[in-house]
Amino acid sequence: MTTPVCTSASNAAASATRTLPYPSFSAYMKARQPVLLRTARSLTGNPSDAEDLLQTALAKTYVAWERIEDHRALDGYVRRALLNTRTSQWRKRKVDEFACDELPEPEPVLAGDDPAEQQALRDAMWRAIMRLPARQRAMVVLRYYEDLSEVQTAEVLGVSVGTVKSAVSRALGKLREDAELGLVRH
Repeated sequence: MTTPVCTSASNAAASATRTLPYPSFSAYMKARQPVLLRTARSLTGNPSDAEDLLQTALAKTYVAWERIEDHRALDGYVRRALLNTRTSQWRKRKVDEFACDELPEPEPVLAGDDPAEQQALRDAMWRAIMRLPARQRAMVVLRYYEDLSEVQTAEVLGVSVGTVKSAVSRALGKLREDAELGLVRH
């Protein structure tokens, strides 16, 4: 058994022969940032905190970029970094309470920005999506929640692109006609 003279050179040659779905960190970040930001938002509930959380997780991913062997599993790696970072933030949170003479008044909420109405619409949308047949539901979630293209959705589900287009079209038609969604939107 021979020992390579330079392990870094043999590692570089091995890494050069593998094909990467994302040639660079910036290409990965640009391609997947919207989906990962939605994941961060679901963890924080606040757009600003979600952006900070995603930035921290992407910084950790950047540091580990060369060590990640399977670049097909990058989303899982970043999602785990998001979750671990959020858990650490939650554990370290500091609650600042202090007595004051006056209670702060909340900012007035604009009619279209009512969080309760937005949550009611999201809940109604999920209930409507859950009423779709399983195949249509899977295609709608992959296309619009996971932000995959029609081609990527077809590959994931093992169907043709035309099947994805027609099934998503029928599903969107059913969602437009859904009585519960019509009540919430108006």
